[in-house]
Amino acid sequence: MAASVLNNTRAQSELLSPEPGPQAVLRLLSELMDFEEVNRYLIGKITAIGVRYDFGGEHPLVGRRLRDIELKRGRLYGLMHSGRGLLLDQTGQLEVSGWADRIDHIVDKSSELDVPAALLRPDGHVAWVGDDQQDLRVLLPKWFGAAVS
Repeated sequence: MAASVLNNTRAQSELLSPEPGPQAVLRLLSELMDFEEVNRYLIGKITAIGVRYDFGGEHPLVGRRLRDIELKRGRLYGLMHSGRGLLLDQTGQLEVSGWADRIDHIVDKSSELDVPAALLRPDGHVAWVGDDQQDLRVLLPKWFGAAVS
């Protein structure tokens, strides 16, 4: 994963060069961005939406960065400015007591999210998906340390 990020950063840096070669590649890349599939791919690379870390979960969202979905109270990324973890709970039945100093618990719904709840790391990557409180409590220390009484 680190090699991929480094390669992406080097490619973007090269495109900033005023030399004729990188400028020709930049013009070609600009033309290619007219294709929706290319545009979507490059956006995924730049924003890390296309990155999937191996967090050990089977759900396809686990390990991926959740995109900026629309919630009833606004956009997801607007709720993540605190730099804390976030439990997006569409069931209203989960809790993060013991971790409330590190995790924001948002009970809200989104037509763009087809899971009961998602636990997000501060970087927006999904660490857990489900609706089982016990499963959540087992996973919370892995990402957010020990519970505080």
